[in-house]
Amino acid sequence: MDCGTLADAAEHIQRGFLSRIRLGRPLLTLKLATSLDGRIATASGESRWITGPGARAWVHLMRASHDAVLIGAGTARADDPQLTVRGLSVRRQPVRVVAARHLDLPQDGALARTAREVPLWLIHGPDAPEEARSAWAALGARLFEMPAGPDGLDMAALLAALAAAGLTRVLCEGGGQLAAALLRQRLVDDLALFSAGLVLGSEAHAAIGSLALHRLADAPSFRLHEVQRVGADTLSIWTKA
Repeated sequence: MDCGTLADAAEHIQRGFLSRIRLGRPLLTLKLATSLDGRIATASGESRWITGPGARAWVHLMRASHDAVLIGAGTARADDPQLTVRGLSVRRQPVRVVAARHLDLPQDGALARTAREVPLWLIHGPDAPEEARSAWAALGARLFEMPAGPDGLDMAALLAALAAAGLTRVLCEGGGQLAAALLRQRLVDDLALFSAGLVLGSEAHAAIGSLALHRLADAPSFRLHEVQRVGADTLSIWTKA
């Protein structure tokens, strides 16, 4: 009997499961779709669409290969997203996870309307109003209370709770403050960067919020895994160094 055959390939395929067992949290992929100068919206907030239809179709493939899609409250309020896999035949939809410390989310939006059809998990802090908790529970959402942290919610505790609930792979789709919080705490395993051939300037919204770095040595670092063309855009995959 041969042992260790294709060990690296097997490890890669099971990275999510192994992360849950070894680290107590799911494998986390941060997806960004930016202009060439790292911006995700114009100064007025216009962001649809920076990348082209090929990149957007690719994102649906990414959602289909993850257990959950994670966003912050700001993205939920600004974009009113569905966070579902569309245009593909899938047997199950990923869990939609929203980190919203105060549960200050629109209760008439797309997520609320579909909470009983596609799983919706809301991560909130201990100071979330009881009225909001009851309203979202009545709409069909599953609620998780997390301790507060320097980034609003304790991100490590959030991911540990998702792992305890059985999730092994999570795709984070923003926004900038949530991305920064995860990067600051070194919780991002893979980074998927879609780049479009646009330049928006310094007044536009940055893809990642403040990291409060003073030295290059303190910056979260990643190794380039692959680069490919997706329609008129490029996709680069980076893994934690």
